[in-house]
Amino acid sequence: MEISLASKEGEALSPICERINIGGIYGAGPALPQWFAAYTSSRHEKHVSEFLTNRAIENFLPLYRTVRRWKKRSPLVLELPLFPNYLFVHITPRARGSVLAAPGVLSMVGSEREAWPLPDSEIEALRVAVHLRKAEPHPYLVVGERARIVAGPLAGLEGVLARKKNNFRVVLTIDEIMQSFAVEVDADELEPVVHRLQPTRLSASGTMRSFSSKES
Repeated sequence: MEISLASKEGEALSPICERINIGGIYGAGPALPQWFAAYTSSRHEKHVSEFLTNRAIENFLPLYRTVRRWKKRSPLVLELPLFPNYLFVHITPRARGSVLAAPGVLSMVGSEREAWPLPDSEIEALRVAVHLRKAEPHPYLVVGERARIVAGPLAGLEGVLARKKNNFRVVLTIDEIMQSFAVEVDADELEPVVHRLQPTRLSASGTMRSFSSKES
């Protein structure tokens, strides 16, 4: 089955393939692991990631580098969480209790009844953005001139176009955690997204998504 991603302005984005949970109503087999977002105590993201890794629970903590300067001290390069208070875990829904039991984890992102799964394509695109491009936090942003990256390792992603000095940046948003981040791109790697009036579709979580990966 295909579902469409949509911005908050009702603009339909690229379709993605909806994963079938063979352990749910569609079959009797074991549930497949999915990505979920965990909410942590402030400044406990790295400790939680280490704790989960030591217990063989797959997780992903996006980090970015920044330089801090103080008077009479040498500049210090720090690696900080791209999304403060959040990291991602790759688990089956039944394993949620193991994550919630980790010291520093406050909750799983979702409704009162269940956590909201994130598409594998979002997490993989996020990995690429963190490792191959200069990524940095950006205020939550979903409204503005949209652009599509058409070349390079992030080809196919769509976001809101922004500028920083003489550089172009594309702001990508994950609505489940209401967090945005920006990646630097060259002008020849971008094309404008034509706005079309199409029906808005909701994701399985019931929220509109602004982070998309274009598929052929």
